Amino acid sequence: MRKYRSFPAALCMLCIISCSSTRNKIQSTTNTVSLYYIGQQIIPHNMPFNGTVVGGLSGIDYDPGTQQYYMISDDRSERNPARFYTARLYFSEKSFDSIKFTGVTFLRQPDGSTFPGIKENAALTPDPEAMRYNATKKCLVWSSEGERIVQEQDTILTNPGVFEIGTDGHYIDSFILPAQFRMQATDNGPRRNGVFEGLGFTPGNRFMYVSQEEPRYEDGPRAGVHDTSAFTRIIKYDNDTRQSVAQYAYKLDPVAHAAIPENAFKVNGIADILVLSDHRMLTIERSFSSGIKDCTIKVFMTDVRNATDISSVNSLQSDTLFKPATKLLLFDFASLNTYIDNIEGVTFGPILPNGHQSLVFVADNNFSAVEESQFFLFELMPSATF
Repeated sequence: MRKYRSFPAALCMLCIISCSSTRNKIQSTTNTVSLYYIGQQIIPHNMPFNGTVVGGLSGIDYDPGTQQYYMISDDRSERNPARFYTARLYFSEKSFDSIKFTGVTFLRQPDGSTFPGIKENAALTPDPEAMRYNATKKCLVWSSEGERIVQEQDTILTNPGVFEIGTDGHYIDSFILPAQFRMQATDNGPRRNGVFEGLGFTPGNRFMYVSQEEPRYEDGPRAGVHDTSAFTRIIKYDNDTRQSVAQYAYKLDPVAHAAIPENAFKVNGIADILVLSDHRMLTIERSFSSGIKDCTIKVFMTDVRNATDISSVNSLQSDTLFKPATKLLLFDFASLNTYIDNIEGVTFGPILPNGHQSLVFVADNNFSAVEESQFFLFELMPSATF
């Protein structure tokens, strides 16, 4: 692996690390999916591009029509206004060759202005996390986690949200937020920085699923190192009315490792989803513990078909009231035996030259010099059925 101290803005074609042409088969726990790891790329820390700093890549989606990727940054208008990037990824079934950034677009508020940073107007500062391209409407949808800062001298409550925008960043409309997800100053509603991390469309774009990263206060405690009682929610939206039509409970795995020291920060939650059908999706769980360098990233096949609609269930602390979505572990990134950072985005890429489907993951480096903006490439074998 080679690390670069600097990278000219004009040079956007990236060949950052060598990629092995020997593909490693992922040992899946189910017969429905068979994956091969092809390779990875890493972009340099704080890489400049068109007057912005590239980093915090928290969501990725691919548009086959233009053969380009959309990647949202979770920069809260601190370094540059909230934004997304477009890029092209160059690879085959044998190697992951390079990445070329092609554009940057600022997210716009309803009045057409860019979003302010915390120092300008904390109540209007977004926390971008996920982005998908809607090929039917030729538009984008992105999510924000909002803000929840409760203190005597200054309380800031900004609701999370899901927004429809043009590919030029201009605001079109917002999806109606169910009351359970409004930020509150009491220990009710969503936790700070634990809300809408993933979203995706069903085939034909009739519906959209939005995943909540961590449990609401009413739904129970956050994931712990040994517990298996943490439930979060997945919302199903009608894309035409922009209203939610159902909610489903999702049981999180425990945090993978104890923090060092033991009382330090630790978390496990849904980092992204990739919708496969009207009722099935891949869910990406990301576990991190202070004192442990790697993140633990697990990919599950999740099915909501027989799950209870919990739209009217205010608390998930009694699991006798509902049936959660089913999930089956497909892959643990630890099996790659390499450093795994904060993976928060996943998308299908183009069909590979051999006729098989590609799958791309991206890691958010949090604009930290000790973290990496990683891209991982896999091949889905013909046995995959959704």
